[in-house]
Amino acid sequence: MKAEHQNLYQPHKGGTLCKMLFPVLLLTLFFPLGHAQSSMSPEFSIIKPRHSRLLKSALQRETSAFLLSDPWAPLENQGWRSCVESRNGPALPEKSEGYIQVFLDGGLNQQRMGICDAVAVAKILNATLVIPYLEVNPVWKDSSSFEDIYDVDHFIDVLKDDVSIVKELPEEYSWSTREYYATAIRDNRIKVAPVHASANWYLENVLPVLRSYGVAAISPFSHRLSFDNLPMDIQRLRCKVNFQALTFVPHIRTLGDALISRLRYPQDPLKVTAAGDKEMAGKFVVLHLRFDKDMAAHSACDFGGGKAEKLALAKYRQVIWQGRVLNSQFTDEELRSLGRCPMTPEEVGLLLAALGFDNSTRLYLASHKVYGGEARISTLRELFPLMEDKKNLASSEERSQIKGKASLLAAVDYYVGMHSDIFISASPGNMHNAMVGHRTYLNLKTIKPSMALMGQLFLNKNISWSDFQQSVVEGHQNRQGQIRLRKPKQSIYTYPAPDCMCQA
Repeated sequence: MKAEHQNLYQPHKGGTLCKMLFPVLLLTLFFPLGHAQSSMSPEFSIIKPRHSRLLKSALQRETSAFLLSDPWAPLENQGWRSCVESRNGPALPEKSEGYIQVFLDGGLNQQRMGICDAVAVAKILNATLVIPYLEVNPVWKDSSSFEDIYDVDHFIDVLKDDVSIVKELPEEYSWSTREYYATAIRDNRIKVAPVHASANWYLENVLPVLRSYGVAAISPFSHRLSFDNLPMDIQRLRCKVNFQALTFVPHIRTLGDALISRLRYPQDPLKVTAAGDKEMAGKFVVLHLRFDKDMAAHSACDFGGGKAEKLALAKYRQVIWQGRVLNSQFTDEELRSLGRCPMTPEEVGLLLAALGFDNSTRLYLASHKVYGGEARISTLRELFPLMEDKKNLASSEERSQIKGKASLLAAVDYYVGMHSDIFISASPGNMHNAMVGHRTYLNLKTIKPSMALMGQLFLNKNISWSDFQQSVVEGHQNRQGQIRLRKPKQSIYTYPAPDCMCQA
């Protein structure tokens, strides 16, 4: 996308000014006052349900005989256990080869995976890792640092026998800063690390830089370490970082615990969950909708907002991606049949209702802005009136600690999601992948929607509730957290078995 924006500003005979102003004019015309990222446009403030027949049955909770088990039933023991301690890995060397700096972009969960990879690279090189630098998020403008999100002392302590980690560079290397690398080409900056680079690539290309300069800065770094053909001790170290070393700062955990208590004990949120009180605790589902404007626009799908919504999304695509959208050569029906359309809040609600969750289900909404705002969420709220989120569960004083910080908001949602009875994400993405992997590691129930199945069912406008429910239940029997062994090229953070788990 960056390169595409740069092309708009290339000199062209007589057309430079026009090309520079065109995107701005479009934004002004279609998004008044420059709110290109607004989650709601007045043109489609009323959004009608797309699946009225199914919705009517779901609201009446016409439960059929196809429910095979209690939707709240926890996963049975699958014969696997956590296994992250290295048995025969190399000891921490007496002398470090130098200092490794990494600069991580993306959101919370993409950065989380980058942190795990950075520790692994430091281990491969026998280097000392400097606490990773988190780039300012270009979408959310979030400048949160590693120290703002994670407990640094815990991080260093858990990994002290595996990798040497420092909070900052020694004085002699104080010149090695983000600004230093932004102003010119530097010989000790590694900017050509291939995606999913091998361990040998780092030994051949980065180790010499370390030995020459004492410090090597790797940027960009996201997804710069292979998931395959690595020593077992390196694989297990990555999972040790992810599942043990990365702990949120105390105030995030405190707020998360408060929200969890209010979800489990809505009548008495101060109740202590002692052993005798656990039976009194209520259950709750965490739902990550992942239905923001970028997601909706980039999918090229129709979401039922009418002509106004189609026009708004088309113009947004034109401004942001110059009209080029993934899969735009397919029709809406083809995209849905292939499972390439994000589910709307209404559709996720119907999925949950079909799986047997009734209107007494407490639902925690873990999402940023939902495209279409309350108008888009209203049908979901009608299905699940006990739906909560950070805004109505936390006090204004509690919210003030994380206000305007997308990474901290996401961290709270991650923490609550890890303590929920069930987690479901409406569409695949970094949050989905991270939660699936972490909850698999702990054998927690996690519903993974079959996007293709749901797309095909929603295309059938004549399907009965009974047939819809049967198809949903049968299609999701084995998509609720059952362990799937990682295949070549798949992420170790989404599929932790067998690399980071052992058969019991």
